[in-house]
Amino acid sequence: MERKEFIQSLLTLSAMGTLSSFKQYTDTLPTQSTRMPVLFTSHGSPMDIPLSKEQRPFWNALFQLGLDLQKKYEVKAALVVSAHWCSRGTFVNISPEQQQIYDYYGFPKHYYDPKYHAHGAPDIAKEVTKIIPSVKETTEWGLDHGAWPMLMHLFPNANIPVFQMSISYYETPQYHYELGKQLKSLREKGVLIIGSGSLIHNLQILGPKMRSGDMTPFGWEAEYDEWIKNQISERNVGNIIKYETSHKLGKLAAPTPDHFVPVLYSLGLMDPKDELRYFYQGKPNLPAFSERSFVLS
Repeated sequence: MERKEFIQSLLTLSAMGTLSSFKQYTDTLPTQSTRMPVLFTSHGSPMDIPLSKEQRPFWNALFQLGLDLQKKYEVKAALVVSAHWCSRGTFVNISPEQQQIYDYYGFPKHYYDPKYHAHGAPDIAKEVTKIIPSVKETTEWGLDHGAWPMLMHLFPNANIPVFQMSISYYETPQYHYELGKQLKSLREKGVLIIGSGSLIHNLQILGPKMRSGDMTPFGWEAEYDEWIKNQISERNVGNIIKYETSHKLGKLAAPTPDHFVPVLYSLGLMDPKDELRYFYQGKPNLPAFSERSFVLS
């Protein structure tokens, strides 16, 4: 299904069912002695795409993290769960070459100039469908702006094969968390899994404010950012899964699931022995938006 067709379908379709049962899987990728980290990261705003890492502290944080990851680990591939690939059902892209998708509209021409020529990882992507048979293979996607702007700073040489897995839009938060848990074995096989979204993301109220030229926060962002940080730090996963009701600002911070649920994949992949580090915290200095990002290792 094309992205535009899917967006139109959101207006008419209702929520779908729960996660189907998983079949037993014997993996074929060799096990590594070092477990791969897991990331949750903001992918920034399209407005920031032309900025260099010297101009943009968040881009520099990703660049430094990428250097550290490639120094410490043998990263065979990266799997990105991006807020910008939503679908009916869950799909994984098995293309050997990854199409760069400029899925933002109305920006000046130079916003469409950056190029990120990444290879896919079809063999590893197909392993996802063996682990979780309900996930279907596709070649109809590539790297959207929830992936390539972040990746071009994390791995600027495009030397790490990368592929995306879609977000089944109508499933429950519990579905996304449980699906993440099923992917844990990939951490032992050199696969870096990245949830790419935003813990605060409300375009419904951000749009009018941007058009007025006022980019000051509304005032509630800092409260919710501190609360969600504490839930992550204390590993209160139940509260995070129930984000819509566990805090009075939950629905305001994330009125749609697309940008929030990537964190549930990252938390589902968490191991009790993992250490948590916020590699970028920033300040909630933009309205209805968060760049808080962390690594589990």
